[in-house]
Amino acid sequence: MDFTPLFQPSTMAVVGVSTSFDNHPANVIFNKNHLRYPIKTYAVNPRGGTFQRKPLYETVEQIPGNVDLAVVAARAEFVPGVIEQCIKKGIGGAVIISGGFSETGNRTAQDRLAAMAKQADFPVIGPNCLGIYAPGAVDTFFLPGERIVRPGSGNVGFVSQSGGVLVDQMVKFAGQGIGVSKGISIGNKAVVREIELLKWLENDPATGVIAFYVEGFDRGEGREFVKQVEKCRKPVVVMKAGKSSRGIAAVSSHTASLAGDYRVFSRVLKQHGVVEAASEFELTSFCEALSCYSEPTGKRVGIVSVSGGHGVVAADVCSAHDLAVPELLPEKSEPLRKKLSSGIAGIASLNNPIDLTGSAVDSDFIAAVEAFSRNETIDVVLILLLPYSPGISADIGARLSNVFQREGKPMVAYVPREEKYKMIIEGFELNRVPVSTSVEGAVLMAKALGRCLPC
Repeated sequence: MDFTPLFQPSTMAVVGVSTSFDNHPANVIFNKNHLRYPIKTYAVNPRGGTFQRKPLYETVEQIPGNVDLAVVAARAEFVPGVIEQCIKKGIGGAVIISGGFSETGNRTAQDRLAAMAKQADFPVIGPNCLGIYAPGAVDTFFLPGERIVRPGSGNVGFVSQSGGVLVDQMVKFAGQGIGVSKGISIGNKAVVREIELLKWLENDPATGVIAFYVEGFDRGEGREFVKQVEKCRKPVVVMKAGKSSRGIAAVSSHTASLAGDYRVFSRVLKQHGVVEAASEFELTSFCEALSCYSEPTGKRVGIVSVSGGHGVVAADVCSAHDLAVPELLPEKSEPLRKKLSSGIAGIASLNNPIDLTGSAVDSDFIAAVEAFSRNETIDVVLILLLPYSPGISADIGARLSNVFQREGKPMVAYVPREEKYKMIIEGFELNRVPVSTSVEGAVLMAKALGRCLPC
Protein backbone atom coordinates (compact mmCIF):
# COMPACT_ATOMS: atom_id res chain seq x y z
CA MET A 1 0.00 0.00 0.00
CA ASP A 2 1.15 3.52 -0.79
CA PHE A 3 0.66 5.79 2.23
CA THR A 4 1.91 8.98 0.56
CA PRO A 5 -1.64 10.29 -0.21
CA LEU A 6 -2.46 9.96 3.50
CA PHE A 7 0.42 12.08 4.76
CA GLN A 8 0.95 14.48 1.86
CA PRO A 9 -2.50 15.06 0.40
CA SER A 10 -3.14 17.93 -1.96
CA THR A 11 -6.89 17.22 -2.00
CA MET A 12 -9.18 15.95 0.75
CA ALA A 13 -12.83 14.94 1.04
CA VAL A 14 -14.42 15.20 4.49
CA VAL A 15 -17.48 12.97 4.74
CA GLY A 16 -20.14 13.78 7.33
CA VAL A 17 -19.95 17.59 7.35
CA SER A 18 -23.02 19.00 9.12
CA THR A 19 -25.01 22.12 8.19
CA SER A 20 -26.67 22.29 11.62
CA PHE A 21 -23.93 21.38 14.12
CA ASP A 22 -20.89 23.62 13.80
CA ASN A 23 -18.76 21.58 16.19
CA HIS A 24 -19.40 18.25 14.49
CA PRO A 25 -16.06 16.38 14.16
CA ALA A 26 -16.28 16.53 10.37
CA ASN A 27 -16.75 20.30 10.48
CA VAL A 28 -13.74 20.76 12.74
CA ILE A 29 -11.60 18.65 10.40
CA PHE A 30 -12.87 20.43 7.29
CA ASN A 31 -12.30 23.94 8.66
CA LYS A 32 -8.86 23.15 10.05
CA ASN A 33 -7.50 21.71 6.81
CA HIS A 34 -9.31 24.16 4.54
CA LEU A 35 -8.03 27.20 6.43
CA ARG A 36 -4.63 26.14 7.79
CA TYR A 37 -3.15 23.59 5.42
CA PRO A 38 -2.22 23.59 1.70
CA ILE A 39 -5.05 21.17 0.88
CA LYS A 40 -8.02 21.69 -1.43
CA THR A 41 -10.83 20.46 0.81
CA TYR A 42 -14.29 19.21 -0.19
CA ALA A 43 -17.32 18.76 2.09
CA VAL A 44 -19.58 15.71 1.69
CA ASN A 45 -23.06 15.04 3.08
CA PRO A 46 -25.79 12.85 1.50
CA ARG A 47 -28.28 15.74 1.79
CA GLY A 48 -26.20 17.93 -0.52
CA GLY A 49 -26.70 21.70 -0.72
CA THR A 50 -23.99 24.19 0.22
CA PHE A 51 -21.53 24.59 3.06
CA GLN A 52 -19.76 27.89 3.64
CA ARG A 53 -20.92 28.98 0.18
CA LYS A 54 -19.26 25.97 -1.38
CA PRO A 55 -20.91 22.86 -2.89
CA LEU A 56 -21.80 20.17 -0.37
CA TYR A 57 -21.36 16.99 -2.39
CA GLU A 58 -23.78 14.11 -1.81
CA THR A 59 -21.08 11.47 -2.40
CA VAL A 60 -17.33 11.47 -2.87
CA GLU A 61 -17.89 10.25 -6.44
CA GLN A 62 -19.48 13.63 -7.31
CA ILE A 63 -16.29 15.53 -6.45
CA PRO A 64 -14.58 16.71 -9.65
CA GLY A 65 -11.02 15.57 -10.26
CA ASN A 66 -8.71 13.44 -8.15
CA VAL A 67 -8.95 13.14 -4.37
CA ASP A 68 -5.94 12.01 -2.36
CA LEU A 69 -7.52 11.47 1.06
CA ALA A 70 -11.02 10.89 2.42
CA VAL A 71 -11.71 11.57 6.10
CA VAL A 72 -14.88 9.75 7.16
CA ALA A 73 -16.86 10.95 10.18
CA ALA A 74 -20.24 9.38 9.39
CA ARG A 75 -22.28 6.90 11.44
CA ALA A 76 -20.87 3.38 11.52
CA GLU A 77 -23.64 1.82 9.42
CA PHE A 78 -22.84 4.17 6.52
CA VAL A 79 -19.07 3.80 6.56
CA PRO A 80 -18.68 0.59 4.49
CA GLY A 81 -20.72 2.20 1.72
CA VAL A 82 -18.56 5.32 1.84
CA ILE A 83 -15.39 3.22 1.59
CA GLU A 84 -16.85 1.43 -1.41
CA GLN A 85 -17.45 4.82 -3.06
CA CYS A 86 -13.89 5.92 -2.24
CA ILE A 87 -12.46 2.82 -3.91
CA LYS A 88 -14.61 3.33 -7.02
CA LYS A 89 -13.56 6.99 -7.15
CA GLY A 90 -9.89 6.02 -7.02
CA ILE A 91 -9.18 8.01 -3.85
CA GLY A 92 -5.69 7.45 -2.45
CA GLY A 93 -6.72 6.37 1.07
CA ALA A 94 -9.05 7.02 3.99
CA VAL A 95 -9.03 7.91 7.66
CA ILE A 96 -12.13 6.66 9.48
CA ILE A 97 -12.81 8.77 12.55
CA SER A 98 -16.16 7.10 13.26
CA GLY A 99 -16.58 4.75 16.21
CA GLY A 100 -19.16 2.02 16.73
CA PHE A 101 -17.23 -0.90 15.24
CA SER A 102 -15.44 -3.83 16.87
CA GLU A 103 -14.83 -1.85 20.07
CA THR A 104 -18.61 -2.03 20.64
CA GLY A 105 -18.98 -5.58 19.35
CA ASN A 106 -19.94 -4.55 15.81
CA ARG A 107 -17.51 -6.82 13.96
CA THR A 108 -19.71 -7.15 10.88
CA ALA A 109 -19.35 -3.58 9.64
CA GLN A 110 -15.62 -3.50 10.44
CA ASP A 111 -14.96 -6.82 8.70
CA ARG A 112 -16.90 -5.67 5.64
CA LEU A 113 -14.95 -2.45 5.19
CA ALA A 114 -11.65 -4.24 5.93
CA ALA A 115 -12.32 -6.91 3.32
CA MET A 116 -13.14 -4.30 0.66
CA ALA A 117 -10.09 -2.22 1.45
CA LYS A 118 -7.66 -5.13 1.47
CA GLN A 119 -9.00 -6.52 -1.78
CA ALA A 120 -8.54 -3.12 -3.43
CA ASP A 121 -5.16 -2.47 -1.76
CA PHE A 122 -6.78 0.67 -0.34
CA PRO A 123 -5.10 2.08 2.81
CA VAL A 124 -7.45 2.81 5.70
CA ILE A 125 -6.45 4.28 9.07
CA GLY A 126 -8.93 3.44 11.85
CA PRO A 127 -11.81 3.23 12.47
CA ASN A 128 -12.37 4.69 15.94
CA CYS A 129 -9.34 6.97 15.78
CA LEU A 130 -8.11 10.55 15.51
CA GLY A 131 -6.18 9.75 12.37
CA ILE A 132 -3.03 11.49 11.25
CA TYR A 133 -0.98 14.61 11.82
CA ALA A 134 1.99 15.68 9.72
CA PRO A 135 3.35 19.16 10.53
CA GLY A 136 2.53 21.63 7.78
CA ALA A 137 0.86 18.95 5.65
CA VAL A 138 -2.34 17.52 7.20
CA ASP A 139 -4.27 17.22 10.48
CA THR A 140 -7.33 14.95 10.68
CA PHE A 141 -7.75 15.29 14.47
CA PHE A 142 -11.30 16.38 15.28
CA LEU A 143 -9.95 18.63 18.04
CA PRO A 144 -10.17 22.42 17.61
CA GLY A 145 -6.87 23.90 16.56
CA GLU A 146 -6.75 26.29 19.50
CA ARG A 147 -7.02 23.36 21.96
CA ILE A 148 -4.04 21.41 20.63
CA VAL A 149 -0.41 21.92 21.59
CA ARG A 150 1.52 20.93 18.49
CA PRO A 151 5.19 19.98 18.55
CA GLY A 152 7.29 21.45 15.80
CA SER A 153 8.53 19.57 12.79
CA GLY A 154 11.10 16.93 13.71
CA ASN A 155 12.15 13.35 13.10
CA VAL A 156 10.04 11.33 15.58
CA GLY A 157 7.23 9.28 14.06
CA PHE A 158 4.70 8.20 16.71
CA VAL A 159 2.05 5.51 16.13
CA SER A 160 -0.62 5.06 18.80
CA GLN A 161 -3.69 2.88 19.16
CA SER A 162 -5.12 5.60 21.42
CA GLY A 163 -5.88 9.05 20.08
CA GLY A 164 -5.84 10.49 23.60
CA VAL A 165 -2.38 9.09 24.32
CA LEU A 166 -1.15 10.45 21.00
CA VAL A 167 -2.40 13.99 21.68
CA ASP A 168 -1.12 13.95 25.26
CA GLN A 169 2.27 12.69 24.09
CA MET A 170 2.43 15.48 21.53
CA VAL A 171 2.01 17.95 24.41
CA LYS A 172 4.91 16.28 26.22
CA PHE A 173 7.04 16.33 23.08
CA ALA A 174 6.34 20.03 22.59
CA GLY A 175 7.29 20.76 26.21
CA GLN A 176 10.62 19.01 25.74
CA GLY A 177 11.33 20.60 22.38
CA ILE A 178 10.94 17.30 20.51
CA GLY A 179 9.72 17.60 16.93
CA VAL A 180 7.60 15.02 15.11
CA SER A 181 7.49 13.86 11.51
CA LYS A 182 4.18 12.01 11.80
CA GLY A 183 1.59 11.42 14.54
CA ILE A 184 -0.72 8.50 13.73
CA SER A 185 -3.73 7.30 15.73
CA ILE A 186 -4.77 3.88 14.39
CA GLY A 187 -7.67 2.99 16.71
CA ASN A 188 -9.15 -0.39 15.79
CA LYS A 189 -6.53 -0.79 13.00
CA ALA A 190 -8.94 -2.70 10.76
CA VAL A 191 -6.66 -2.43 7.71
CA VAL A 192 -3.40 -0.56 8.33
CA ARG A 193 -1.61 -1.93 11.38
CA GLU A 194 1.66 -1.37 13.22
CA ILE A 195 3.76 -3.61 10.98
CA GLU A 196 2.73 -1.80 7.78
CA LEU A 197 3.41 1.59 9.34
CA LEU A 198 6.75 0.42 10.72
CA LYS A 199 7.86 -0.61 7.23
CA TRP A 200 6.65 2.66 5.72
CA LEU A 201 8.20 4.90 8.39
CA GLU A 202 11.49 3.04 8.07
CA ASN A 203 11.65 4.33 4.49
CA ASP A 204 10.26 7.79 5.28
CA PRO A 205 13.16 10.27 4.94
CA ALA A 206 11.53 12.65 7.44
CA THR A 207 11.46 10.03 10.22
CA GLY A 208 14.53 9.12 12.26
CA VAL A 209 12.94 7.50 15.33
CA ILE A 210 9.79 5.36 15.35
CA ALA A 211 7.73 5.11 18.56
CA PHE A 212 4.67 2.97 19.28
CA TYR A 213 1.97 2.97 21.93
CA VAL A 214 0.56 -0.56 21.70
CA GLU A 215 -2.48 -2.00 23.45
CA GLY A 216 -2.70 -5.39 21.78
CA PHE A 217 -2.31 -7.54 18.68
CA ASP A 218 -4.10 -10.32 16.89
CA ARG A 219 -2.87 -13.84 17.70
CA GLY A 220 0.74 -14.33 16.57
CA GLU A 221 1.03 -10.72 15.40
CA GLY A 222 3.04 -9.50 18.38
CA ARG A 223 6.02 -11.76 17.72
CA GLU A 224 5.96 -10.87 14.02
CA PHE A 225 5.94 -7.19 14.95
CA VAL A 226 8.98 -7.61 17.20
CA LYS A 227 10.87 -9.49 14.49
CA GLN A 228 10.12 -6.67 12.06
CA VAL A 229 11.34 -4.10 14.60
CA GLU A 230 14.59 -6.06 14.95
CA LYS A 231 15.17 -5.71 11.19
CA CYS A 232 14.44 -1.97 11.21
CA ARG A 233 17.39 0.28 10.39
CA LYS A 234 16.04 3.04 12.63
CA PRO A 235 15.70 3.06 16.43
CA VAL A 236 12.26 1.92 17.61
CA VAL A 237 10.67 2.59 21.02
CA VAL A 238 7.65 0.59 22.21
CA MET A 239 5.33 1.36 25.14
CA LYS A 240 2.92 -1.48 25.86
CA ALA A 241 -0.34 -0.98 27.75
CA GLY A 242 -2.49 -3.74 29.23
CA LYS A 243 -0.03 -5.02 31.82
CA SER A 244 -2.48 -5.77 34.63
CA SER A 245 -5.72 -7.75 34.66
CA ARG A 246 -7.75 -4.55 34.71
CA GLY A 247 -5.60 -3.03 31.98
CA ILE A 248 -6.13 -6.09 29.81
CA ALA A 249 -9.89 -5.80 30.25
CA ALA A 250 -9.75 -2.10 29.40
CA VAL A 251 -7.83 -2.83 26.19
CA SER A 252 -10.59 -5.17 25.01
CA SER A 253 -13.28 -2.54 25.54
CA HIS A 254 -11.20 0.25 24.01
CA THR A 255 -10.05 -1.15 20.67
CA ALA A 256 -11.11 -4.83 20.87
CA SER A 257 -7.48 -5.96 20.73
CA LEU A 258 -5.91 -8.94 22.44
CA ALA A 259 -3.66 -7.53 25.14
CA GLY A 260 -1.90 -10.88 25.61
CA ASP A 261 0.58 -11.75 28.34
CA TYR A 262 2.62 -8.61 28.97
CA ARG A 263 5.48 -10.47 30.62
CA VAL A 264 5.96 -12.65 27.57
CA PHE A 265 5.81 -9.65 25.22
CA SER A 266 8.30 -7.67 27.32
CA ARG A 267 10.66 -10.64 27.40
CA VAL A 268 10.48 -10.97 23.61
CA LEU A 269 11.22 -7.25 23.22
CA LYS A 270 14.33 -7.63 25.34
CA GLN A 271 15.46 -10.77 23.51
CA HIS A 272 15.34 -8.90 20.23
CA GLY A 273 17.05 -5.73 21.51
CA VAL A 274 13.96 -3.52 21.23
CA VAL A 275 13.78 -0.40 23.43
CA GLU A 276 10.76 -0.69 25.75
CA ALA A 277 9.45 2.38 27.56
CA ALA A 278 7.74 1.59 30.85
CA SER A 279 5.89 4.92 30.99
CA GLU A 280 5.10 8.08 29.05
CA PHE A 281 8.00 9.76 30.84
CA GLU A 282 10.40 7.09 29.60
CA LEU A 283 8.90 7.25 26.12
CA THR A 284 9.52 11.00 25.96
CA SER A 285 13.10 10.72 27.24
CA PHE A 286 13.95 7.84 24.91
CA CYS A 287 12.52 9.62 21.86
CA GLU A 288 14.41 12.82 22.61
CA ALA A 289 17.75 11.05 22.98
CA LEU A 290 17.29 8.84 19.93
CA SER A 291 16.14 11.77 17.81
CA CYS A 292 19.65 13.17 18.30
CA TYR A 293 21.74 9.99 18.31
CA SER A 294 20.52 7.03 16.28
CA GLU A 295 23.46 4.66 16.85
CA PRO A 296 23.80 2.55 20.04
CA THR A 297 26.68 3.55 22.30
CA GLY A 298 27.12 1.61 25.53
CA LYS A 299 26.11 1.56 29.18
CA ARG A 300 29.06 3.37 30.80
CA VAL A 301 28.20 6.88 31.97
CA GLY A 302 30.48 9.74 32.97
CA ILE A 303 28.71 12.27 35.23
CA VAL A 304 29.74 15.93 35.59
CA SER A 305 28.02 18.26 38.06
CA VAL A 306 28.51 21.31 40.26
CA SER A 307 26.51 19.61 43.01
CA GLY A 308 27.70 16.52 44.82
CA GLY A 309 24.13 15.70 45.78
CA HIS A 310 22.96 15.72 42.17
CA GLY A 311 25.86 13.48 41.24
CA VAL A 312 24.85 10.97 43.92
CA VAL A 313 21.23 11.02 42.75
CA ALA A 314 22.33 10.48 39.16
CA ALA A 315 24.61 7.59 40.14
CA ASP A 316 21.76 5.91 42.02
CA VAL A 317 19.39 6.31 39.08
CA CYS A 318 22.05 4.92 36.72
CA SER A 319 22.41 1.88 38.96
CA ALA A 320 18.64 1.37 39.05
CA HIS A 321 18.61 1.33 35.23
CA ASP A 322 21.57 -1.02 34.87
CA LEU A 323 23.99 1.70 33.73
CA ALA A 324 27.61 1.62 34.93
CA VAL A 325 29.40 4.64 36.44
CA PRO A 326 33.07 3.66 36.08
CA GLU A 327 35.65 5.01 38.51
CA LEU A 328 37.92 7.73 37.13
CA LEU A 329 41.40 6.41 37.82
CA PRO A 330 44.21 8.71 39.15
CA GLU A 331 46.09 8.63 35.84
CA LYS A 332 43.01 10.24 34.26
CA SER A 333 41.91 12.51 37.11
CA GLU A 334 45.23 14.18 37.90
CA PRO A 335 45.80 15.59 34.40
CA LEU A 336 42.25 16.96 34.59
CA ARG A 337 42.95 18.67 37.93
CA LYS A 338 45.77 20.63 36.33
CA LYS A 339 43.33 22.06 33.77
CA LEU A 340 40.80 23.32 36.33
CA SER A 341 40.57 26.95 37.42
CA SER A 342 42.56 27.88 40.51
CA GLY A 343 39.39 28.44 42.53
CA ILE A 344 38.34 24.80 42.42
CA ALA A 345 41.47 22.82 41.53
CA GLY A 346 42.09 21.94 45.16
CA ILE A 347 38.51 21.19 46.19
CA ALA A 348 36.87 19.49 43.20
CA SER A 349 36.11 15.77 43.54
CA LEU A 350 37.43 14.06 40.41
CA ASN A 351 36.09 10.58 40.72
CA ASN A 352 32.94 9.68 38.81
CA PRO A 353 30.63 11.55 39.34
CA ILE A 354 32.88 14.60 38.99
CA ASP A 355 31.83 17.33 41.44
CA LEU A 356 33.18 20.66 40.24
CA THR A 357 31.51 22.49 43.18
CA GLY A 358 29.40 25.63 42.99
CA SER A 359 32.49 27.76 42.29
CA ALA A 360 33.07 26.21 38.86
CA VAL A 361 33.26 28.32 35.73
CA ASP A 362 32.61 27.43 32.09
CA SER A 363 36.19 26.33 31.42
CA ASP A 364 35.97 23.79 34.27
CA PHE A 365 32.92 22.15 32.72
CA ILE A 366 34.63 22.08 29.34
CA ALA A 367 37.77 20.47 30.78
CA ALA A 368 35.77 17.79 32.64
CA VAL A 369 33.56 16.97 29.65
CA GLU A 370 36.62 16.78 27.39
CA ALA A 371 38.26 14.37 29.83
CA PHE A 372 35.27 12.04 29.76
CA SER A 373 34.89 12.42 25.99
CA ARG A 374 38.48 11.19 25.52
CA ASN A 375 38.15 8.38 28.08
CA GLU A 376 37.74 4.97 26.45
CA THR A 377 35.90 3.60 29.52
CA ILE A 378 33.03 6.13 29.10
CA ASP A 379 30.29 5.74 26.46
CA VAL A 380 28.11 8.77 27.16
CA VAL A 381 28.64 11.98 29.16
CA LEU A 382 25.87 13.09 31.51
CA ILE A 383 26.02 16.82 32.34
CA LEU A 384 24.09 18.03 35.38
CA LEU A 385 24.04 21.74 34.77
CA LEU A 386 22.70 23.93 37.58
CA PRO A 387 22.62 27.46 36.19
CA TYR A 388 22.41 28.96 39.68
CA SER A 389 26.21 28.89 40.00
CA PRO A 390 27.60 32.42 39.51
CA GLY A 391 30.50 31.28 37.33
CA ILE A 392 28.31 29.60 34.71
CA SER A 393 27.55 31.73 31.66
CA ALA A 394 24.44 31.67 29.46
CA ASP A 395 26.67 30.40 26.63
CA ILE A 396 27.66 27.20 28.44
CA GLY A 397 25.23 24.98 26.47
CA ALA A 398 26.68 26.01 23.12
CA ARG A 399 30.28 25.77 24.41
CA LEU A 400 29.76 22.24 25.71
CA SER A 401 28.03 21.27 22.47
CA ASN A 402 31.23 22.26 20.68
CA VAL A 403 33.04 19.62 22.72
CA PHE A 404 30.60 17.01 21.39
CA GLN A 405 31.13 18.23 17.84
CA ARG A 406 34.90 18.03 18.29
CA GLU A 407 35.15 14.75 20.15
CA GLY A 408 32.08 12.89 18.83
CA LYS A 409 31.13 11.24 22.12
CA PRO A 410 27.38 11.53 22.85
CA MET A 411 26.31 13.71 25.74
CA VAL A 412 23.02 14.44 27.45
CA ALA A 413 22.22 17.25 29.86
CA TYR A 414 19.96 18.12 32.75
CA VAL A 415 18.93 21.78 32.94
CA PRO A 416 15.87 23.09 34.81
CA ARG A 417 13.45 24.19 32.07
CA GLU A 418 12.82 27.76 33.12
CA GLU A 419 12.47 30.76 30.83
CA LYS A 420 15.54 32.42 32.35
CA TYR A 421 17.67 29.41 31.31
CA LYS A 422 16.27 29.26 27.78
CA MET A 423 19.52 30.40 26.17
CA ILE A 424 21.46 27.61 27.87
CA ILE A 425 18.92 24.99 26.82
CA GLU A 426 18.85 26.25 23.24
CA GLY A 427 22.64 26.16 23.16
CA PHE A 428 22.39 22.41 23.61
CA GLU A 429 19.26 21.66 21.59
CA LEU A 430 20.23 23.72 18.54
CA ASN A 431 23.38 21.60 18.38
CA ARG A 432 21.38 18.35 18.79
CA VAL A 433 22.39 17.63 22.38
CA PRO A 434 19.25 16.44 24.23
CA VAL A 435 18.24 18.20 27.44
CA SER A 436 15.97 16.87 30.19
CA THR A 437 14.13 18.79 32.89
CA SER A 438 15.01 16.16 35.51
CA VAL A 439 18.01 14.12 36.55
CA GLU A 440 16.05 10.90 36.01
CA GLY A 441 15.04 11.99 32.54
CA ALA A 442 18.68 12.66 31.63
CA VAL A 443 19.67 9.20 32.89
CA LEU A 444 16.87 7.66 30.82
CA MET A 445 18.30 9.40 27.76
CA ALA A 446 21.64 7.77 28.49
CA LYS A 447 19.84 4.45 28.92
CA ALA A 448 18.25 4.80 25.47
CA LEU A 449 21.66 5.42 23.91
CA GLY A 450 23.07 2.35 25.64
CA ARG A 451 20.23 0.09 24.53
CA CYS A 452 21.08 -3.59 24.61
CA LEU A 453 21.85 -5.83 21.70
CA PRO A 454 19.69 -8.98 21.61
CA CYS A 455 20.32 -11.37 24.47
